[in-house]
Amino acid sequence: MEEGKLSRKDFLRGAGGLLAASIVPMSLVEIACGGRGKGTHEKFTFAFISDPHLTHIKGTNFVRNFDSGLNKAIETVNLMFPRPDFVVFGGDLAQLGKREELDHGMELLSKLKVPVKFVIGEHDYYLDLGKYWQDKISKLNYSFDHKGVHFVVLNSILTYDTWINRWKTPEERMNEMARLDNPNGSPFMVGDDQISWLKKDLENIKSGTPLVVLSHSPLYKIYKPWNFWTDDAEKIQSILDRFDNVTVFHGHVHQVLYNQIKNISFYALMSTAWPWPYPESYTQSPHYIPKMTVFMNRQDPFHERDGTGWAFVNMDNAREEMHYKLWENKDRIVKYDESAGHPVDSTYQKPESRILPQTHY
Repeated sequence: MEEGKLSRKDFLRGAGGLLAASIVPMSLVEIACGGRGKGTHEKFTFAFISDPHLTHIKGTNFVRNFDSGLNKAIETVNLMFPRPDFVVFGGDLAQLGKREELDHGMELLSKLKVPVKFVIGEHDYYLDLGKYWQDKISKLNYSFDHKGVHFVVLNSILTYDTWINRWKTPEERMNEMARLDNPNGSPFMVGDDQISWLKKDLENIKSGTPLVVLSHSPLYKIYKPWNFWTDDAEKIQSILDRFDNVTVFHGHVHQVLYNQIKNISFYALMSTAWPWPYPESYTQSPHYIPKMTVFMNRQDPFHERDGTGWAFVNMDNAREEMHYKLWENKDRIVKYDESAGHPVDSTYQKPESRILPQTHY
């Protein structure tokens, strides 16, 4: 094999060996860009870890289960051969944005033997509006190029100043935004300043260049009461419209979701901490789950590891193939179907093959 190259066969063989050894809560992504643009691009891999929600109890004590999920992902990345070029961290390192939680998370992530690209989540942001994150961890939005692929990292969890200024203390604001059902939250957005930055960042990028966008919240609208929602998502989609193919990876929703809007494929990543039910099971208001998404069936949504897991993505021939590796459930493979014009589940897309999800509420 040519030095620096990774064949799909070798990649899948390595991923299969890892799976046999241990099911782990992370996402391994292969970019195989020969068919994604007008040029030829070198294959490479990166890992994706998201939503550990590390929770401080007191002193040096943190919630064990959430630490365990993140540690498993880190250990497995370090054992990979060949190692991924870098790791994307998808947000919600902390539960309540405390310095103790962020420092603890960075201490755990420091064990990674490859560089890390950070995306901020709302649980990391709303205590001090991202100040500690920017001082100690990463910029809130940025871009980078890697082996012919242009990556854009967006801070998609901003909200309206009227909501931010509504609360008496930063702690009250953080607690309201961090509630699981989020009744007093406020819709997320990318915001005008960042949209202007995005336009400028992309103005010299050719339309045939492979483009990967990394965000925490989905860049389309799913369910407002839980903030599975980005208010200005359509503005972002419009900016990305001129590119041949765009892939958006996001965290936040803690479940398998996939969608296609024009030229953009969307894939949700699972959490290393806990699963989350689908909005359809909660009937207080309408939801907009993509019609093409086949819900992940869970035997026990309250089990420590059911509904969490990891995935890897093979991006080839201008389209992606997502392999979800579930800890205590059957693996899922979702890939773009040219005839259908959107991603499909290779096993469960046909109605007669589906396993109905449970009603959780």
